[in-house]
Formats: sequence, C-alpha cells, structure tokens
Amino acid sequence: MNTAVSHRAGFAALVGRPNVGKSSLLNAFVGAHLGAVSAKPHTTRQRLLGVRTFDTSQIAFVDTPGIQKRRPTAVHKAMDRAVDQAVAEVDLIALVVEAGIWKPGDAAALEHARETGLPIALIINKIDLLKDKTKLLPFIDKVGKLHDFAVVLMVSARREQGTEDACQRLAALLPEREPLFEADTLTDRSERHLAGEFVREQLMRQLGNEVPYACAVEIEAFELVGQLRRIAATIWVERDGQKAIVIGEGGERLKQIGSAARLQMEKLFGGRVHIEIWVKVRADWSDNERSLRQLGFD
Repeated sequence: MNTAVSHRAGFAALVGRPNVGKSSLLNAFVGAHLGAVSAKPHTTRQRLLGVRTFDTSQIAFVDTPGIQKRRPTAVHKAMDRAVDQAVAEVDLIALVVEAGIWKPGDAAALEHARETGLPIALIINKIDLLKDKTKLLPFIDKVGKLHDFAVVLMVSARREQGTEDACQRLAALLPEREPLFEADTLTDRSERHLAGEFVREQLMRQLGNEVPYACAVEIEAFELVGQLRRIAATIWVERDGQKAIVIGEGGERLKQIGSAARLQMEKLFGGRVHIEIWVKVRADWSDNERSLRQLGFD
C-alpha cells in the first residue's frame, strides 16, 4: 500500500483594488518584510514574489499592483502589465478585499480574476478594523454569492490574525507537484531590488499625498564588503520643487528616509548596511517608457 504523502506546490496571485493590504498579506504569509507597505494606494508598482514552504506544500505568492480602471501614464501601464503577467503564470487567484467594504474596484478585480478561468480564493482582510462585527457575516454572504469561490478566508494581515491557517489552506488548493524553490527561499528578487523598494517605501510613508508618486528609486551601486553592504541610491523626481521636499530643510527629511530604509534592510539582509542617497530630477520619468526600463520596471 502506498503511504507516501503527496506534495503540493504552485503560484498564487494576490489581486485586488489598491490599498486592501495585499503587500501586508504577502509579508505576513512569508514571515518577512518583503513588500513595501504604506497607507497610500499604489505603493506596490511591480510584481513581487514571496515563498512559504511547509512540510508537504510550498506556495509562491505573487503580489501585484492594485487593479484600477484609470491608467493614464506609462508607469500605470507598466503596473497593468505586471498584473496581467502575474495572473497569466499562476495556479490560483487570491482576491483580497477589505472587510465590510465592496467598491467598484473590487468588482473590477473579481472580473479580471474570472477572465483567467483559474480557481479564485476570497481573502477578507482587515477584519480587526471592522468595528461592528455583526456586519461581517452579511458581508461574507453578499460577496460569496458573486462567485463560486474555492475558499473564503478571514484575516488581519496587520495583526497576523488567521494568516498562518489561511496560508496553509491556500497551499492545499495547489496542484500536486514537487517544490519549485529551495526550502529557505523567500523571494526571487535580488537584495539590490529590495533595497530600492525599501527606500521607496519610506518615500510613500514620510511624504505627502502627491510627491511620492513622482518619485522612483534607482540603486546605482550595491557592494558586499565582508558583512557590510555598501549601497548608493538615487531618488528620481520630476520637478525641482519635489527635490526640495524630498531633501527637506537641512537635508533632514532625506536623512530620515535613509535611516528608516537602512534599518529595514539590515533586518532582512542580516548584516550592516551603509547607504548614500542622492536626489535628482528627471522630467516626466513616469510617462516615459525608456526611463521606466532604465529604472528597472518589468
């Protein structure tokens, strides 16, 4: 009698409208801060892979930019392509919504997921922020009728509530397959790429509502000297006025951005980091395909 335990492995795309907590979920699922997180929508601009390995399964989550209908610039079109590429290469779609809230963007994300023909899991996030918990069951019933979801999961990524169980239940929906990555793999992104995302995360967190979206980060140099990582980064903005805001009075804002990003890098990379950051102007980089390619957009 064959008593071998089958192994499941595959890819699951985290999709949804902006600001529902997809990157926070990816971080909670893999147990490491990989994806940039802020309170602002469209913090995620590019595809990011995060891998979680269990004894009998392995799931690779693909975090995607938020799905939104209005995409006027080249950078927005690149974000659209990142979503399309992600869902074209996965085994499962995980539709992430916010507890108690259903917006047109959620409907658009569900329709986009349906078009793939793949199984769709529903993840209801931010359950800790729903003050009136009596609204949760009617909300689940309402959204559950919109599609025959493979599973409905309730989590709080911020508090890591229900995320461990949800991760394993999603992995159980994957095909029977040998592991796709080494057991200790967290992501397929390089430390160089992650360093740029940590700097951009601080731009999203520390600046006002408009300026962060005019910023891009390019890692000019990344050198490992013993256990020390020496990093040189450039923050590109589109206007001189934006440059002044990023630098701040006496360079104080830029110092805060660099310090916070460095601490995140040291925690993930497991070693000391020295980072130098410059701010330069490249007019209208966000609507220039050539500039986007130079800045590393997929």
